[in-house]
Amino acid sequence: MSRPILTLENVSKSFGGLHVVEDLSFSVRRGSRTALIGPNGAGKTTVFNLITGVHSIDAGRMLLDGADIAAMPSRQRIHHGIARNFQNIRLMPHLSALENVLIGQHCRNGGLRGALQPVNLVPRNRWREEARAALAEAGLARHERAAVASLPYGLQKRVELVRALVARPRLLLLDEPAAGLNPAETELLRERLAAVSGERGITMLVVEHDMHFVGALCEQVIVLNFGRRIAEGTPGEVRDHPMVREAYLGLETPGAAEQQHVDHAP
Repeated sequence: MSRPILTLENVSKSFGGLHVVEDLSFSVRRGSRTALIGPNGAGKTTVFNLITGVHSIDAGRMLLDGADIAAMPSRQRIHHGIARNFQNIRLMPHLSALENVLIGQHCRNGGLRGALQPVNLVPRNRWREEARAALAEAGLARHERAAVASLPYGLQKRVELVRALVARPRLLLLDEPAAGLNPAETELLRERLAAVSGERGITMLVVEHDMHFVGALCEQVIVLNFGRRIAEGTPGEVRDHPMVREAYLGLETPGAAEQQHVDHAP
């Protein structure tokens, strides 16, 4: 079995006296589509922020391809192959779809020429053509000149995904990618992510509340509650796990207390 692309070892994070992530360990297989799920407040987005360097960890280690990235600045992590979207869209609303995608290329195209591209001072170059091709591949060619603020929400989400993909990540973190999408848009997104994963070998770690979407896209699921891992397995396995049912539904299930003791035993 190949080495995991991402490993968290006994990671903890507190804000003041609030323990948001506590002694968390898990690995993500290279090339896999893995979901990170849990009730509201379970710590899922905080885990994403720790992986991408938005927040620093208090304890533990985070390994990307075996290298500890815990002290690495967030921009350097992008250079090492981590990209993400956000739960709330973070596009530049006054810029066009094409210009937003060009911004996503900056981790690969630094220097003065890279800085000038989004403002059209270098109108024709391979970077711009690559961005146009990426939009076309996602079915967004006719929207490339539109300001993203003028686009429907579903199209904005697709532009944001294109922007993340042009960074050519090895590990793509998706924070509620299907939130706010209608069923047709959700299915289109699932098909797109599955195709990208298969064709480019991109590893995906997905936070999502839509369990049908998770079951259709992901092979592996990690479940958090109160910042701790309480279950891991296939979508079918975690769906029937007693601690998962208890966390989501507040149901006491036979053996849950005993299982928790086993999972948290030193």
